[in-house]
Amino acid sequence: MTIKVGDQLPSATFRVATADGPVPKTTEDIFTGKKVVLFAVPGAFTPTCHKNHLPSFIARADEILAKGVSTIAVTAVNDPFVMEAWQKASNAGDKILFLSDGNGEFAKAIGLDLDASGAGLGLRSKRYSMLIEDGEVKVLNVEDVPSKADKTNADVLLTQF
Repeated sequence: MTIKVGDQLPSATFRVATADGPVPKTTEDIFTGKKVVLFAVPGAFTPTCHKNHLPSFIARADEILAKGVSTIAVTAVNDPFVMEAWQKASNAGDKILFLSDGNGEFAKAIGLDLDASGAGLGLRSKRYSMLIEDGEVKVLNVEDVPSKADKTNADVLLTQF
């Protein structure tokens, strides 16, 4: 079942890179009592993700945060070391929280997993953006085509809250 507006996020654990190595962060840690923008990409460093989707959120981070958002987070079915390298390479600094969903457990739990094995990429996440308040999905945008970021970029999301 695919998550929809009005649903609560399921309990899941991401991994976040730190100076001491990867540490677990649960959905409760990230979303409870907070207003959060979460967007997902099929893969760190892949063309649309790296050149269009992530940069849109970095460029508009201040505007998003000015709307009362406490955290802007990106997730991908990549390990925390890849996510950390992507954070550094994108010059995102602390504007974006990079969440590793290495086994795709969160993507599967919300029904937004993507079988990209035909392209040699295995299990991935569909491309989406969400506005979440206290764990409840308030806005959800999902791309029809993984190589596009037309419905899920920061410009679109900013018009929805």
